[in-house]
Amino acid sequence: MLITFSSNAAADVLMLSEHALPLLHAAGKHFDGSLPDRGVFTKEQLPSAIEGLETLVRGAPALADEDEDDDAPPVPAMERAVSLRQRAFPLIDLMRRAQASGDNVMWESASPY
Repeated sequence: MLITFSSNAAADVLMLSEHALPLLHAAGKHFDGSLPDRGVFTKEQLPSAIEGLETLVRGAPALADEDEDDDAPPVPAMERAVSLRQRAFPLIDLMRRAQASGDNVMWESASPY
């Protein structure tokens, strides 16, 4: 399922639910069962959510291609793995912008069409 994170402070961030779930857990949202169709980080919750995501990213291992060996042949973009750091960055940026402007960050299941 595709999840849309949105705020009045910045552009929407789209993410598959399987990738969003660990980020939401790190940001302090825990669910029994599956990811709810809608949710919110209030402006009061954003500082701790950002801190949780940054802690997760700092502890995440780097991918081999993030170290970039200059002697290795280049790997085509479509074959590169996406690291947790890369997945989390747009959401952290959205949350920081929302925090700076005093807005909430909402998420919901994206429209199927």
